[in-house]
Amino acid sequence: MTNEIIRIENLTYRYAHTDKPALVDINLSIKQGEYLAIIGPCGAGKTSLALSLNGIVPHMTVGEMRGKVFVEGIDTTQSQVCDLAHIVGMVFDNPEYQLSQSTVLSEMAIGLENIGVPRDKMLIRIAEALEIVGLSGLEERSPLALSGGQQQRLAIAAALSMYPKVLVLDEPTSNLDPMGKEEVFSVAAQLNRENQMTVVIVEHEVEVIADYADRVIVLDQGQIVNSGNVNEIFSDIDSLERVGIRPPQVTAIASGLEKKGYHFKNLPVTLDGADATFSDWLSRSRP
Repeated sequence: MTNEIIRIENLTYRYAHTDKPALVDINLSIKQGEYLAIIGPCGAGKTSLALSLNGIVPHMTVGEMRGKVFVEGIDTTQSQVCDLAHIVGMVFDNPEYQLSQSTVLSEMAIGLENIGVPRDKMLIRIAEALEIVGLSGLEERSPLALSGGQQQRLAIAAALSMYPKVLVLDEPTSNLDPMGKEEVFSVAAQLNRENQMTVVIVEHEVEVIADYADRVIVLDQGQIVNSGNVNEIFSDIDSLERVGIRPPQVTAIASGLEKKGYHFKNLPVTLDGADATFSDWLSRSRP
């Protein structure tokens, strides 16, 4: 994980008719194969940052942009969103916003048709993407007849059929039940782990981020206020609370125990970490 695939330099963006910028002097490097999570309170600028990664900001929004975003060396201000689709795939919070066709097959085909992929290659790409997300055999099903988790997996498949190197998911589970959430998180983790796909996810589910992410950046009022690995970010409870983000439950429990006089070598941020931490503490506490 050494090659930079996205670089952001001094990015500031203000939407039209607003006094306060959505993003302020953002500098960020994203590596090929990285799993990057973006967290922050409502209105922090998370979605605006995600939309800047494939050129939706500034091409499809109205506002003023300063700074640069480079995707594989391409300046997004000099390239259209459709031209970046083969590098950056985007999945939004509500899959119904992205689904418009009568069947799964036609839903998968529409984007490929728009970029002129021949039919024989199109069918291969569609089959590959549906296999990855576990929707093979549903080609003739109406997208509206799918469950919420299946709809979001279909949206992911449609993005994957473009053969992107980066998958950006903007709060992809906000409208899903627990089963649907697990479906989406599992697919994203599989793509990152087995296909070395770069994953950038905007998400509030801190427990899942702690399980999967390589790095977390914290946004507040349009600025990056913290960046680090999951242990660095989620064990710093005071910093999280200052911007209104809850820590993982196991971290909060361990922190509460420390305030009562118990002492741990490190605050856990995952269930596996909690098991190891509490087992170690018990072994040290026994006479």
